[in-house]
Formats: sequence, C-alpha cells, structure tokens
Amino acid sequence: MTAVIAHALAVIRRDVLGRSADPAAAAAAALFHDAPEIITGDLPTPVKYLNAEISGAYKAVEKAAGEKLLEMLPPELRPEYGRLLDCRDEDTLSLVKAADKLSAYIKCVEEIRAGNSEFRSAEQQIREALEQLPMPEVKYFIKNFMPSFGMTLDELTKQQEGTVVR
Repeated sequence: MTAVIAHALAVIRRDVLGRSADPAAAAAAALFHDAPEIITGDLPTPVKYLNAEISGAYKAVEKAAGEKLLEMLPPELRPEYGRLLDCRDEDTLSLVKAADKLSAYIKCVEEIRAGNSEFRSAEQQIREALEQLPMPEVKYFIKNFMPSFGMTLDELTKQQEGTVVR
C-alpha cells in the first residue's frame, strides 16, 4: 500500500503540481523502506521517537539490519539493493514518509468503518500530522482519494454510477 501511495503522490507532484518527481523511484524506495524490519521486527512509532537516544539507537539497529540483508545477497546484486535500502534522495524520501503515514491513516479509517473504535485516537493523531505536512500532493490525495477509503464496495459502485448512497 505504501508503494502504491508513494507512486500516486509522485504522479500528483509531477502531473498535477508540475514539479519534478520520479514515480518509479518513489514506488521502489517505498517497497523497501521497511525491509530492515525483516530482521529487527517492527517497533511502534511512539517508541521509536520517544527520545533522541532511543531514536538514534533504533536508526543504528535499522542500518545494521539493512547491511546484514545486503550481505545475504550475491555480490553483483548488492549495489542496486543497497541504493533501495538506503535511499538518500530527500524528495523521494519525503514522498515515502508521507505515503507511509497515509497508509497508516487509511488503516485507521478502514478499521473504524469496520466498527473497531480502538483506532479513533490514532486516526485523529495521524490526520493532524498529515494536515501539518507542507506537501500539496498529500492534501490533493486526501481531498480526492480519502473519501473512498471510508466507503463500502456498494457505496463506491453507486458513486461511480452517479448515485450517492450516503
């Protein structure tokens, strides 16, 4: 989901906003952005960023895990995957981070729609964080695509037919 959203954000940036973006690079970077978690497991975001010491230590662990993954590959593949695991292009990284946040937001919206109220607080926090991002492509995505994530398949079908069910 994060890769699809990163691609969409890059397309929006390029085709709607007229700014430079590489949708393929954004999608590829997003595909591998959590790869070190194969080794480390996922640490919840509030813990990762609890303080500078924990954040720094976790980044070091993620870097070591990424290096370990690379060592497991045949040498001729390491340069390509090394670039993907350690993306240094700030524009691409900003799209991937925003896409990751949007993916978490979508998960919350879908859980709430399914009746799981446990996600209400997280949904509100993530929505506020997204609103603070100085990224017009995120605002465009939220305006044009987020409403559909709160709809059932029947509602989406009716909307496509021009009938509003809500």
